[in-house]
Amino acid sequence: MMDEADLIRRARRGDPAAFRALYDRHADRVWAVVRRLAGDDSLAQDFAQDAWIRIHHALTGFRGEAALSTWIHRVAVSAAMDGLRRADRLAADALPKELPDPGPAASVVDRVALERALDRLPDRMREVLVLHDVEGYTHEEIGSAMGVASGTSRSQLFKARAKLRAMMSAPAAGARDRREPCAT
Repeated sequence: MMDEADLIRRARRGDPAAFRALYDRHADRVWAVVRRLAGDDSLAQDFAQDAWIRIHHALTGFRGEAALSTWIHRVAVSAAMDGLRRADRLAADALPKELPDPGPAASVVDRVALERALDRLPDRMREVLVLHDVEGYTHEEIGSAMGVASGTSRSQLFKARAKLRAMMSAPAAGARDRREPCAT
């Protein structure tokens, strides 16, 4: 078995076998920490991969002030925490549960239909819906920002959700109405 300091030196020079040996020694610990932080195998796989990419790129900067295992652990925790922050930002940007959720198995077509339906909402309805359901503003805050009563905000949100549901239940009809001339 090769000494860890030798493996580090060889890995820094680009020896893939040396890096693989370091990976084999520390992969279980990296997996364990990112799995605990992720709470999900799929996310943990992404976080572990990101950690190993970071380790590979940063190995030349490893100064040896701490044990390699400690340094690798810190890199793995950092990769997982960054991944969780990215996931939180994506979740914050996603449509909330109050809107018709196309779900994880939905096709791209369903997602495009939802975006188009949102775009077809009248401006005031869309603004209230986005401010309340997406951005998390209260009706009082929306009313103040838009210069309307909080009751008007509530009413607009109710109407926006109903109109969005109706458009989503019959998206083909709405698209057909725009393309086909009315028969008179």
